[in-house]
Amino acid sequence: MQIKITGMEGLGRNNGKSPVAEEVAVTVEAILFASDKPLSASKISEIAQLDDTRQVHDAVDRLNELYNQTGRSFRIVKIAGGYQMQTLPAYNDVVSRLVGARREAKLSQAALETLAIIAYRQPVLRADIEAIRGVSCGEVLRGLMEKNLIRIVGRADEIGRPMLYGTTKHFLEVFGLADLKDLPQIEQLRMPQASASSASQGERAESATEESLESLEEHTEMTEQESSSAVVNDK
Repeated sequence: MQIKITGMEGLGRNNGKSPVAEEVAVTVEAILFASDKPLSASKISEIAQLDDTRQVHDAVDRLNELYNQTGRSFRIVKIAGGYQMQTLPAYNDVVSRLVGARREAKLSQAALETLAIIAYRQPVLRADIEAIRGVSCGEVLRGLMEKNLIRIVGRADEIGRPMLYGTTKHFLEVFGLADLKDLPQIEQLRMPQASASSASQGERAESATEESLESLEEHTEMTEQESSSAVVNDK
């Protein structure tokens, strides 16, 4: 099936771009349209047999400018270090009716709390997670690993060499993040420092955890709706 986008013929001429640049842009568009997952600029460049990744970045910028000018319902967005086509949030409701429940299984409160701690404090020990939450989290960690949201990223330089946990690339994709720097900007969880403060270490850790959880939950609500937008790739 071929889709003709009105205005595409002017991608190069109207913006003073060469026919070669126009061809690169439509090639990049075709690759992203056919992909069901984010593709890095280097991967797109390899598939399209381009000289360098700068051509990919320029093509994406020109395509998004065209989509905006012509009122298209989708854009090329940067997710998990790559590019992917997604419909705009304004069309979430209608797209959701088409795809139904195509999203990650809803995480439990315990899983969200654990994931928030790992996301903001990684790499982090299981003992530190349990100290903050106040309960054992072995089963929760295994569940998050089965969903490919977290992984073992190394071992600590301590007695017994305990494992360190961190998030995965799939975590970025699920939450619609380009990288970890895009996490909601809040006071990150830190190991409590001894002080004369009236608040206990447990209280400070609990407060920080609640702030991280609230921020991550808010982001989850938005990205759960936006995740259905990726159906523009589900041909």
